[in-house]
Amino acid sequence: MAEATVNFLAVLAAIIVNMALGFLWYSKPMFGNDFIALLGWNVKKMNKPTSGEMAKSIGGGALATGIMAFVMSLFAEYIGANTWLFGMQLGFQLWLGFVATVLVGSVLWERKPWKLFFINSGYWFVALLIMGAIIGGWQ
Repeated sequence: MAEATVNFLAVLAAIIVNMALGFLWYSKPMFGNDFIALLGWNVKKMNKPTSGEMAKSIGGGALATGIMAFVMSLFAEYIGANTWLFGMQLGFQLWLGFVATVLVGSVLWERKPWKLFFINSGYWFVALLIMGAIIGGWQ
């Protein structure tokens, strides 16, 4: 197998942009209220996370996003996705082939509402398009 070169600056940028998108996407002005309601959470009764718990969640999310961006960078290198548009096409294909198909299981097997699927899947759709554009544009 050919050895791939990873642009770690592009991976870092993809992590930062993805985390910022997540904070925005799941905030109250966008989909936060619907997301909370669809999960059946009651914000007034929820315990506020400690700063340590919040740091673990953010750190874990950044790590998971970093792994995704790293693997996406390898895929981009292997297929020659070296423009932002080709990177976005890769992001779309990864979303359609892996993310959307896995998330639909929450509707089929966990009986989660379709609206929750569209919120979560929509987030990953936008995130992977942006991550693909960043990674492809910097290949």
